[in-house]
Amino acid sequence: MTETSRHSSFGRADEDGTVYVRVGDTERLVGQVPDATPEQALAFYVRRGEALEVEVDLLAQRINNRALNPEEARKSVANLTTSILEANAVGDLAGLAARLEPLGEVIDNQAEVRREEKAKAIAEARVRKEEMVQAAEKISESNDWGTGVQKYRDLLEEWKTLPRLERAADDDLWHRFSTARTNYTRRRKTHFAELGAQQSEAKELKEAIIAEAETLAQSTDWGSTASQFRQLMNRWKAAGGAGRQVDDGLWARFRGIQDEFFTRRSEVFTAQDQEYQTNLTAKLELLTQAEADILPVSDVATARSRYREFISSFHGLGRVPTDQVKALEARVRAIETAIDEADKREWARTDPQTRTRAQETVNLFSAQIAKLEDQLAAAEAKGDKSLIAKTQSSLQTYQIWLDQAQQTLDELIA
Repeated sequence: MTETSRHSSFGRADEDGTVYVRVGDTERLVGQVPDATPEQALAFYVRRGEALEVEVDLLAQRINNRALNPEEARKSVANLTTSILEANAVGDLAGLAARLEPLGEVIDNQAEVRREEKAKAIAEARVRKEEMVQAAEKISESNDWGTGVQKYRDLLEEWKTLPRLERAADDDLWHRFSTARTNYTRRRKTHFAELGAQQSEAKELKEAIIAEAETLAQSTDWGSTASQFRQLMNRWKAAGGAGRQVDDGLWARFRGIQDEFFTRRSEVFTAQDQEYQTNLTAKLELLTQAEADILPVSDVATARSRYREFISSFHGLGRVPTDQVKALEARVRAIETAIDEADKREWARTDPQTRTRAQETVNLFSAQIAKLEDQLAAAEAKGDKSLIAKTQSSLQTYQIWLDQAQQTLDELIA
């Protein structure tokens, strides 16, 4: 039996196009198709029956796929059942309506599942909302002024997606969340009000520092002015922030003034360094020549004359790099010291009193040696070994002293 004949077996058509459907033991009129053969009229209403069957299949599919909630599903089944039984169509209407009956059990099972899922979702929502409230209260007590607002926004958006709990519990959690956010907002406003006052004061302080810097910018007192700029920098750091944009603008002005001064100082120092390096080269050449001409000192008068000429030219060459000053001065002092020592030696050599004292010293040691030689001869004659050893030791000591004194005298006489 074909699909069409299966549906048409539940109906019939008169010669005038009137069509009837049989539902169980009852037959009822479903309509009339004028100017049509009985077959055509019956086929028209059979197609309506086929359409109802498609609706039944679609509804069953949607319910099995949980596309409808239980309430919607029950209502749809009831409405479609009524539509089928009252439909102006030909087909197994009672059978179609019967096919909807098992869906009731499916819907009941789904409703139970949904109740369990809802209970689980509410339990999870309770835990999550507790966590969110604790997070909100923690933010409220913090000084997270930068990201705190966005964190509250994110928490609020998530809160909206969570299912409501029982009213009392949900209201209590929401009250805690809302209170935390309100307290944070109030503290944040107070903070930024105070910050605004601090930034205003910092702006005034930094503008005053800039004004002072402008008075120093053209100074040529390099050392003192550099120190003053360092003090201004310390005051700048201690002034605090004036807000990022304002600070950036003020800093650019202050930095520009500093750069102008230090650039000019650097240019001057660079020129000085070049001049000092030239002076150093000339002084080193002059010093090396003086050392060759004067040292060692053989004639004090000539050495002093050459030294005076050298030192006059040396000082006339100007300043040298600071790190070279000590080394140069040490070499100059070495020449001067050598001349002074030579002068002292010459004076000692030519001084009559010095020669007299040296001769007296030689005579004294010679007389003492003669006396010790007589004592040694007497001790040997007696055979006094202890006295002999003692006298010989004294003779050796006085002989050394005599040799030294004689050498000194010889140098003075030469």
